[in-house]
Amino acid sequence: MKKTIIAFFIGLFLQTGGVAVFAQGEELPEDKRSLRQSVDLTYEANSDLVEENFVEAEAKYRKAIAKSQKNTAAPYNLGNAYYNKKSMGEAFMRYKEAGESAETKAERHKVFHNMGNVFMKNKEYQKAVETYKQALRNDPTDEETRYNLALAKEMLEKEQQQNQQNQDDQNQDNQDNKDNQDQQQQQQQDQDQQNQDQQNQDQQEQEGDPNDQGQDQQDKKDEGEGEQEEQQQKKPEQGEGQPQQPRQSQLSPQQIKNILEAMNNEEKKVQEKMNAKKVKGIPVKSEKDW
Repeated sequence: MKKTIIAFFIGLFLQTGGVAVFAQGEELPEDKRSLRQSVDLTYEANSDLVEENFVEAEAKYRKAIAKSQKNTAAPYNLGNAYYNKKSMGEAFMRYKEAGESAETKAERHKVFHNMGNVFMKNKEYQKAVETYKQALRNDPTDEETRYNLALAKEMLEKEQQQNQQNQDDQNQDNQDNKDNQDQQQQQQQDQDQQNQDQQNQDQQEQEGDPNDQGQDQQDKKDEGEGEQEEQQQKKPEQGEGQPQQPRQSQLSPQQIKNILEAMNNEEKKVQEKMNAKKVKGIPVKSEKDW
């Protein structure tokens, strides 16, 4: 779409219908009299607004609204004045007020169309779409409202795409942050483990490895056994002047007794023989020695 300006009904309501005509001098009912006064104030305010006297126009519109709630033109025209002053909150409030008092489809169509314009200015595209649809229900032939509706839909679609992109970017940022945190946590764990391993290694070097201690003890044991074996090899063999260590007797008491008796008998025999030799070998002296 090449058009970018939102169509806006700047035309003022000229309240003529709905006001009863009475004969001259006939007294009007209170509500009709209030409505007549409200309409007169609306005309005056319209003139002030055309002359760009906003302050006077605003005051007279407010008086007209206070005089009669049935005067749809007063709040609608005041809403247009606020819209041109970029007071969107005030404009919407007056359009809504006009819509509540509108009695014809033409009035409601104009009110909903300009309410949609307020939503567009506020970038509330979803609400603008719904409001323009309300305006078209009251006047399906208005091409300006149809154009504004198409523009509101286009802007809404772009907004949704942008929101989705922003959400995707946010999710990606969150995932990147999580990945960075996980990476930092893993690096910290690796560093802690490395520090712990180094600490354990240093402690083992100070205290000595139990496996090394066991090996040292085994080496000392082997070394001791080697020295003992070497010393045994240096000892003289049996029978070379080294008394043989007595062996523990494995004979029974009776055997020992028999051996002792045999030894005693043998000793007696030897003694007897020696005594016999002494008797025979002593020479008999025949003469005295001098």
